[in-house]
Amino acid sequence: MFVLYEEDGAFKAGTILADNDATLQVENTHGKRVKLKRAHVLMEFREPGPSDLLARAEAEAEGLDVEFLWEVCGEDEFAFADFAAEYQGRTPTAVESAALLLRLHSAPIWFHRKGRGRFRKAPADILQAALAGLEKKRQQAAAIEHMRAELVAGRLPPELAALLPQALYRPDRNRPEIKALEAACVDSGLSAARLLLACGALASSYDFHYNRFLFEHFPEGTAFPALEVPVLPSALPRAEVAAFSIDDASTTEIDDAFSVTPRAEGGWRIGIHIAAPALGFARGSTLDTVARRRLSTVYMPGNKITMLPDEIVQTFTLGEGRDCPAVSLYLDITPGLAIVGEESRVELVPIVANLRHHDIEPVFNDDTVHNGGPDFQWKRELTLLWDLATVLEAGRGKAAGNEDRIDFGFSVDWTEETADGPGRVSIGRRLRGSPMDKLVAELMIHANMTWGKLLDRSGIPGLYRAQGGGKVRMTTVAAPHEGLGVDCYAWSSSPLRRYVDLVNQWQIISVLQDTPPAFAPKSAELMAAMRDFELTYAEYAEFQRGMERYWCLRWLRQHGRGEVEATVLRENVVRLAEIPLVIRVPSMPLQMPGSRVKLVVERTDLLDVEVEARFVQTLAEPDPETVDETGFGFA
Repeated sequence: MFVLYEEDGAFKAGTILADNDATLQVENTHGKRVKLKRAHVLMEFREPGPSDLLARAEAEAEGLDVEFLWEVCGEDEFAFADFAAEYQGRTPTAVESAALLLRLHSAPIWFHRKGRGRFRKAPADILQAALAGLEKKRQQAAAIEHMRAELVAGRLPPELAALLPQALYRPDRNRPEIKALEAACVDSGLSAARLLLACGALASSYDFHYNRFLFEHFPEGTAFPALEVPVLPSALPRAEVAAFSIDDASTTEIDDAFSVTPRAEGGWRIGIHIAAPALGFARGSTLDTVARRRLSTVYMPGNKITMLPDEIVQTFTLGEGRDCPAVSLYLDITPGLAIVGEESRVELVPIVANLRHHDIEPVFNDDTVHNGGPDFQWKRELTLLWDLATVLEAGRGKAAGNEDRIDFGFSVDWTEETADGPGRVSIGRRLRGSPMDKLVAELMIHANMTWGKLLDRSGIPGLYRAQGGGKVRMTTVAAPHEGLGVDCYAWSSSPLRRYVDLVNQWQIISVLQDTPPAFAPKSAELMAAMRDFELTYAEYAEFQRGMERYWCLRWLRQHGRGEVEATVLRENVVRLAEIPLVIRVPSMPLQMPGSRVKLVVERTDLLDVEVEARFVQTLAEPDPETVDETGFGFA
């Protein structure tokens, strides 16, 4: 005697070895002996053999029409054996009963299981819903297969194009478009970014990086809402000065300018003038909401995303030939460059010139400052400001010295097309600590320190940069900045570009005009703005560094650099000589920090922003007599 039984969700047949009424000893078709409860037995039969039964039943089950079975089945719960007898109109064979069991079991949408070998037909409404779901899944599977094939063939399906940012940067793996993309990635052996780049979904690798930043930080895009341009304040006094700014050629948000006016009693009155957008809109206004959301201008090679709309920037920027609202700090200095008086004012400042680095640096640099040089229109004023900056630097405990570090400037010509996409990059070099850099930096430090103290003395909260124990942090109370050597340092000199500076400017103006401050002491909103700014500013800076690294790789490819020279920083980390790119060179043997080495660039990856380089030779080792404790030479 043989039995058909169910074990672990599968139907099996075997030979009865012993019948103990409640239990059976059975040997299955694989020779394994099992102990079965009689209740687990679905059917006993004498022929055919166990192996033949299952094989023949599976074949016969394929010919049974599930829909017909559902139509002829009664509404009540039934046992498969009873239904088999009704279906056949006679006592069914073991194969016929087993075939019907297998068919009912394989159609759970049509027949709901109610126990071992027992079923009930699905209600019509539930069946129709289930069949509709199956059809939807079938169509979805067909759509996924179609999209997968299109992607593998190098074509972008329109369904995927509609949700491209999400597919690249935050994929929802439950969506059919993402399932198709993942399947295509497996078939092609490419990452999602590389596959979509190959399909033309991205114009270039640049778009991949830039669009990811926009997706994370500007999901609604970079466009500004419709805004009214503020009216310039009309009741401000006009300063009797001729102010000029110093910026690079690409600067449009001109925040600061300077003036030099001789004093009747000897010496000069030095003016530090900061653009005053805080006079044009108040805290809580629509413009404040926009600036509060962005918190800073975002900089990157070849592009920037401004904190304020262009029309607002143009209204308040310190543009040449205009009287501009400004917060001014005046320093009265003697012929010996001693500061004998200070005054802060809110006023209109005539801007007579916007000086640009590329025009001034050839005639105002380390060589011309120390050795003389040609006369030019602003030589007297710039030289005096540089002399004052040197005194201010020494007053902070920062001894003057020649800087030997290089600052790199990036510019991108978007009109040129390259093999890697639009944009030809140029990377310029400037010696850090040039006279222009120093005079601007020192006067800004002095203004930020002075206005920070003004807020502190007045009991008005501000946002300060503090440093102690090597850690830089932001705080709402005045605290020393050890790195700069000042008692306090409140960012106030870039209100067109940083929300912190705009906040401090509102507070400074409230002191100067004796009006209620925008933020009261212990303001929760001020603390929130500080925290948000700190996080956002760090993320913007990280993005800028990442894009500079990306454009360094574009520069290498653009110039076909195979062999490059580099300086060893530590272990296997080097910095390239021509561009500000730091990479690891695993093949490089141990070198002294400061050594110059030659490398071969073997591969650059613009999507992962990686460089593979191989060590070739050591070109030079640093002179032990001119190496400081960091391993680099003294100037």
